Amino acid sequence: MHPVTLDGTEAAVHALARALRPLLDGSGGSAVLPLAPGESPSDMRPDLPVEPGTGLIVRTSGSTGAAKGVLLSAAALRASATATHARLGGAGTWLLAMPAHHIAGVQVVIRSLLAGTPLAVLPAGGFRGRRFVEAASDVLAADGPRYTALVPTQLTRLLTEGGDALAAARSFDAVLVGGAATSPTTLAQAKDSGIKVVTTYGMSETAGGCVYDGVPLDGVRVRLEDEVVHLSGPTLAHGYRLDPDNPAFTDGWFHTSDLGRIVDGKLEILGRTDDLINTGGKKVAPTAVERVLTAQAGVAEACVVGLPDPEWGQRVAAAIVANGDVDTASLIAAVRAQLGLHAAPKQVHVIAEIPLRGPGKVDRAAVAQLLASAATSRTRGNNSSANTPP
Repeated sequence: MHPVTLDGTEAAVHALARALRPLLDGSGGSAVLPLAPGESPSDMRPDLPVEPGTGLIVRTSGSTGAAKGVLLSAAALRASATATHARLGGAGTWLLAMPAHHIAGVQVVIRSLLAGTPLAVLPAGGFRGRRFVEAASDVLAADGPRYTALVPTQLTRLLTEGGDALAAARSFDAVLVGGAATSPTTLAQAKDSGIKVVTTYGMSETAGGCVYDGVPLDGVRVRLEDEVVHLSGPTLAHGYRLDPDNPAFTDGWFHTSDLGRIVDGKLEILGRTDDLINTGGKKVAPTAVERVLTAQAGVAEACVVGLPDPEWGQRVAAAIVANGDVDTASLIAAVRAQLGLHAAPKQVHVIAEIPLRGPGKVDRAAVAQLLASAATSRTRGNNSSANTPP
């Protein structure tokens, strides 16, 4: 096992590339384990033999319980990168704008290696338009297709800053956006601004994004069982580190924890099964409520969670980031009109930014804690920090 610590520097990213190269070209090499700064490889037990056929071990983001080590073969990594280039219009030059210890970042490195093009790296630190423009300059000067991959928060910041940052984003032949759900309003604004956005769905267990704009990449298969998404194909991992019998991998299929539906032949993700809110015996998908909220004027982002409720079991609560004046009563009325009374938030709280974890994913546990604290403050008569309806 070859641990590589990714501290956000270009040197560390190139060290990762050097470790991956022999695996991808079949000349040898040890299984690579990308690490975040300060992260130890000990829980992946580097003292024990690596499972056969493993080229990369990448940690899940640990959204539920402890993180797992996902086992990916060199063949799966190549299949994902090759299918991505085929879908986008050919191999090209890439800008790495996200941490390389997550699968989305690793895949940008792999695509660049297979394309044989120089990789540009956005230095670690806060994501700002000026730094994005500087990092993108060499990529945008290259011949052939130019690509990058962002999380929704990064896309939102480029749209907000506008100017040179927006102009740079427009110049890419494709901007992959994934790692978390992107609001329809943000997507519409990006496309109206001329950014060639491609939404991606996937996870570490599928070597990154495997469904682009709702359509599976070549060779990838999708099926729904009781609305739960199952995935198969050449990009699939072959299991978890030191957990050979995990039932998530069965008969060549990976059983996700995501709910989905097929609309006009395209996969639409409704949210995670463990995020569903059970209020008064009715189940509410947070993603559906978030889509309604972010479609309203003045709402830039939203996160909806279930909070304990003595009468209903759980109550629907929402945290929003505003980019204008908002009227919480109107927001609640919009949800009630589109999704029904049971889905309408009982609490709406305006915050400066949505807490994130991992590769730009919403930290729903942190949001729930924040909303619970706001509700407690309101009960005690302190309404200064909460914006909640009666």
